[in-house]
Amino acid sequence: MSAGPAAAEGRPLLRLEARNAATPIERKPPWIRTRLRTGPEYTDIKNLVRAEGLHTVCEEAGCPNIYECWEDREATFLIGGDVCTRRCDFCQIDTGRPTPLDVDEPRRVAESVATMGLRYATITGVARDDLPDGGSWLYAETVRAVHAGSPGTGVEVLIPDFGGQPDQLAEVFDAAPEVLAHNLETVPRIFKRIRPAFRYERSLQVLTAARAAGLVTKSNLILGLGETDAEIETAMTDLHAAGCDLLTVTQYLRPTPRHHPVERWVRPEEFVAWAERGEQIGFAGVLAGPLVRSSYRAGRLYQQAIAARSSQGVAHL
Repeated sequence: MSAGPAAAEGRPLLRLEARNAATPIERKPPWIRTRLRTGPEYTDIKNLVRAEGLHTVCEEAGCPNIYECWEDREATFLIGGDVCTRRCDFCQIDTGRPTPLDVDEPRRVAESVATMGLRYATITGVARDDLPDGGSWLYAETVRAVHAGSPGTGVEVLIPDFGGQPDQLAEVFDAAPEVLAHNLETVPRIFKRIRPAFRYERSLQVLTAARAAGLVTKSNLILGLGETDAEIETAMTDLHAAGCDLLTVTQYLRPTPRHHPVERWVRPEEFVAWAERGEQIGFAGVLAGPLVRSSYRAGRLYQQAIAARSSQGVAHL
């Protein structure tokens, strides 16, 4: 009997992946395209990355926004390895048994941030349910290391939910990142199908806990997974009620045939409308667009939020 088609990492396809693969990769609409651009800050960082052998998610994931972010001296780093203990149906990161924890990684990331002269760094990573602390020490230590090595650099940390464990969340909160991000990604009706190892309410609770700890909070919604407009608005309202300050809204781009098919392409004018609706709901800052990603111009969004709150007479978010 044939073993069947294999996933990218060599394992047999899951039943869900085989079902996804029956739908061919969709043709992108004309507004989903990027232009090759350059500038002094981008060129300087690119040369540094090459010369020092540095690794960023920006390059390795082929992010379409690398020019804008590097021109702003912003970059994103992935920690915890390149294998996740969970599987979301939109994510290209492999699922399986991760390699042992690399305790030197925080130092190396901090060194890269300093070498690149970044103004703002986003730290993201895989879920590490194989570790007793869920990887919370690694996230926290990376924030501390970047702050120590680059005192003027803002740090945003995009975390998993750590199973909602208060001690693991507190470990990261106590490291005092400028922004604590946890992505909701989708709406309740399809949440379990898209993110089976996460829980909608638990993700909201993570943001509530971060806000209660005095942190600026941020989340992301991916459109094109099968949600309705009414469900998008409900999710946005839920996020704001949970204490989420900043929001990005993005178009789902299918990484491979084994991932969830694109249900629809959201037009640019719809993203403009969602950004306006987010501001009406009360978010301090919203970025929405077909090629926006959760770390897109993260430093600018943070400063926009600070400025918005300052204009309202609030000293801190």
